[in-house]
Amino acid sequence: MQGAGCYYIPCKNTCVCEVNKLERRFYLVDAEVLPEVFLKVVKAKELLASGEVRSISAATRSVDLSRSAFYKYKDCIFDSENGREVVTVMATLRDETGALQSLLAGISAAGASIVTINQSTPENGAALVAVTIRTDTMQMTPEELTERLSRQRMVVGVHCGYNL
Repeated sequence: MQGAGCYYIPCKNTCVCEVNKLERRFYLVDAEVLPEVFLKVVKAKELLASGEVRSISAATRSVDLSRSAFYKYKDCIFDSENGREVVTVMATLRDETGALQSLLAGISAAGASIVTINQSTPENGAALVAVTIRTDTMQMTPEELTERLSRQRMVVGVHCGYNL
């Protein structure tokens, strides 16, 4: 493992702590006090992100971690040195002029940094859009962003997925 560092650990329903279950909270923790499983998850995520390994199986093997532990904690720990969590917003938009522009304006208004945009060809009056964003400058959680975007008139459906 690398030297000491700090890591953000979000508290979700699967974490052991007593907080409001609807609120996602983060703690800054010195890596020296973290259980080894968290450090291995971070290392596996780094291997995947760098392209050094091509699959989760290869990443977990190389850090001696079970795949189930990786899947359990991959969305619960982030390296604070990166400072940027990457999230993909998946939306189904009505095939109307300005729909994509409206979605992107909502994402931008939340303070997110847009990394990539992919849109399918509209079929049956709707198109699928995937917008990858960095959340480090957002003024709200990804869940709050999802809720806000879902209220847009031209959005049929929307959800966020966490990237490695």
